[in-house]
Amino acid sequence: MEQRNPPAGRRAAWPRRGVLGAGLAGLALPGIGRTQERYPDRPVKLFIPWTAGSSSDVQMRSLCEEAAKVLGQPVVIENRPGASGTLHAQALAQARPDGYTLGQMHLSVVRRPFLVQRPQWDAVADYTHIMRVCGWMYGVAIKAGRPWKTWAEFIAYGRANPGKLTFATSGIATTNHLAMEDLGVREGVQFTHVPFRGSSEGVTAVLSDTVDCIADSSVWVPHVESGAMRALNVWTETRVPRLPDVPTLKELGHDMVVTSPYGISGPRGMDPAIVGTLHNAFKAALDTQANATVRGQFDMPAQYLSSADYTAFITQRAAYEREMVTRLGIKLD
Repeated sequence: MEQRNPPAGRRAAWPRRGVLGAGLAGLALPGIGRTQERYPDRPVKLFIPWTAGSSSDVQMRSLCEEAAKVLGQPVVIENRPGASGTLHAQALAQARPDGYTLGQMHLSVVRRPFLVQRPQWDAVADYTHIMRVCGWMYGVAIKAGRPWKTWAEFIAYGRANPGKLTFATSGIATTNHLAMEDLGVREGVQFTHVPFRGSSEGVTAVLSDTVDCIADSSVWVPHVESGAMRALNVWTETRVPRLPDVPTLKELGHDMVVTSPYGISGPRGMDPAIVGTLHNAFKAALDTQANATVRGQFDMPAQYLSSADYTAFITQRAAYEREMVTRLGIKLD
């Protein structure tokens, strides 16, 4: 917040009112320090752009619960699923930069301006980036009763039946969608994309035989552990402890690691002192055992970056996303 000085006439009157009068006048002045002492004095809202119950939703709720203990005010979740996880982006960019409206920042928000003719936001210019949190564990899974036992068998069927293999994701032009398109090119397979509003809906579609597989974050892992689904690969650097028999893309011959790290951002122009308060609260939350346990449930790698480093990451990533979208020739309009 901007520091403002009293009118000249008021300053001249202070000596005649004495020390107590000057002190009271000083208390009446708005200022960064006094504002920061009061922040937050009411609940903080945070947009989650995915359906309730998805891996990101569960992890972010845990993070907000722990951060609220540090902030002394609730962090209230508002789910806004849709538009490939970007339905909340314009509302976040247009919110007051007072620290009471935050949102999950992820690569689809960074990427989308390069996919449309008339961008509604700029991920570099329109937000204050507070902290990078962690990434997703992605992979491909099918219903257990389907005939393919391995990724090689799945791909062999796809090559013999162009366009017949369908895959679910959490939306068009999401990281997992583009990764599958990339894999299709590498493998010589024409996949058919079936987007949903969230990962949980994709799991339901696989289990009901609506689509052949899901290529998404690890909300499907419990179904693999129960025997209802079968994992064909994971997209992490190394194998996942909970799925020791499932190969990585690297093991399958592709130099690909896909984790799509995400974080927390607010509107541009936020007071640096408020940003610091939020960063410290969410960093403390990330470091708790409670949040580590939740991340462990979804095999989410912690990928923390400070406010400055996360801002630099978004700037660099925006340039990469522009190049990638151009190279793949993907447009939404």
